[in-house]
Amino acid sequence: MTPFENKHFDNHEQVIFCSDGASGLRGIIAIHSTRLGPAAGGCRMFPYESTEAALTDALRLSRGMSYKNALAGLPLGGGKSVIIGNPRSADKPEILRAFGRHINSLQGRYWSAIDVGISAADVAIMNEETRYVFSLVDPAKGRQDTALSTALGGFVSIKACVKHRLGKDDLSGIKVAVQGVGKTGMDICRQLAEEGAILVVSDINENAVMEAVKNYGATAVSPDKIYEQQVDVFAPCAMGAIINDETLPKLKAGIVCGLANNQLAENRHGHDLMQRNILYAPDYVVNAGGMLYSSDDIFGINDPAQSEQRTRNIYNTLLEIFAKAEEANLPTSEIADKMALSIIETKQTEDRLLESID
Repeated sequence: MTPFENKHFDNHEQVIFCSDGASGLRGIIAIHSTRLGPAAGGCRMFPYESTEAALTDALRLSRGMSYKNALAGLPLGGGKSVIIGNPRSADKPEILRAFGRHINSLQGRYWSAIDVGISAADVAIMNEETRYVFSLVDPAKGRQDTALSTALGGFVSIKACVKHRLGKDDLSGIKVAVQGVGKTGMDICRQLAEEGAILVVSDINENAVMEAVKNYGATAVSPDKIYEQQVDVFAPCAMGAIINDETLPKLKAGIVCGLANNQLAENRHGHDLMQRNILYAPDYVVNAGGMLYSSDDIFGINDPAQSEQRTRNIYNTLLEIFAKAEEANLPTSEIADKMALSIIETKQTEDRLLESID
């Protein structure tokens, strides 16, 4: 199957298949749109079961980046890349260098960063071969791990959901089920606990679960039980496509708001959530905090205070989406898509007008 035949192909501008015989690299770079600026989005390394599965992930994720960057107000397009392989492979450094050379060949049309299976240290290795990477950690310049900014966005997003649905300005006594307690999931647990939320957590990493239990008073449940918890908020912070035909009937929460990408297995699941009276915070809005912070690397600036303020403004963006969804009687996921597309299409119209004047 070619990219054109994949159902997630959305008029992507460019899809590049990358390989390197010496290192064993097999990767895909998907550039969805450069209408607002260079395509930007992280690189994911995962042992996909097939090339088609990797392509599907790259196509879905890159489209989400176009919408994320548009609604975040960033002058950036959407792109994403995937590397097919074990992120714990001994050959990883050479694979990353080879991939960095492929990124460099695009000369800034696509900028890459951290994602699942790719850490800040891994991005630094790619940086040996290309300057077109961001989310670099540099303590000397005060540049921190983007996971903290991503988690902040998730925290204010949960507050927006609770304000809209429950009318509460704080999270004291609010029950939250957090699926996935990696760096971002763990930090969102910290912020929730500090505001008095009651936590239930699950993860395939038992050590991480125990850390959340010890430090934040969380209750641990097995991964297959996290969906059916009697909580106010279900916060998916692991892999995508977890809102699907199998998990939807299990949900007891009235709110779904988390940091994972592509939470809806299919677009129709946004309608299903609405029909079940479950408030859904569109994932690419919720998890934009890391992008708002790390994209400073692309623009050559270092203004943590400004990026924090923009991340906190996700709260207001979500309230706007919720209000418009209620007024139009449409799913929040559909409203967010319409808002993002409007921004992209407006820029396209402006560019065409300028071209006609020239």
